[in-house]
Amino acid sequence: MLHLIGEQPRYGYEIIKAIEERVGGAYSPSPGTIYPTLTMLQDLGHVTVSDGEGAKKLHTITEEGRAFLDAHRPTLDALLARMDETGRRHGGGSAPQVVRAMENLRMALRMRLSRGALDEEQINAVAAAIDAAATAVERV
Repeated sequence: MLHLIGEQPRYGYEIIKAIEERVGGAYSPSPGTIYPTLTMLQDLGHVTVSDGEGAKKLHTITEEGRAFLDAHRPTLDALLARMDETGRRHGGGSAPQVVRAMENLRMALRMRLSRGALDEEQINAVAAAIDAAATAVERV
C-alpha cells in the first residue's frame, strides 16, 4: 500500500482498485483491511492525510515513508514480482470489479446471518434479492 501511495497520492478506494488490477482480479482487499492499515501508516508517520472530495481522505507518502520503502526494497521488489506474476496468471480471468462485487455479496450475507436466524419473510426477501441479481446478470 505504501508503494502505491508513493507512486501517487491515493484514496483508500483507489488503493483497493490498484491492488485488484495488479493481481488481475485474483484478490480484492476489503475496506476492513485497507482503512486500518492506512491509519497505521499515518500513525507511523509514513503518510499524511488531507481532505479530498467529499468525505474522502487523500493519502500522501512522507519522507519517512520513502525511507522505509528504500530500507525494505528487496522485500518490496519480491512482493511486487509476486503480485505481477499473479496478475499475469489471472489476467484473462474475472474482472476485478466482478470479483469485488461477489465478495461484497458474500460478506453481506455472512454478516446478516451472523445477527441471528431469519424469519420466513426475511428468508424469502433475501432469496428474491439474490434471484433478481442472478436474472440481471444473465441478461447482460
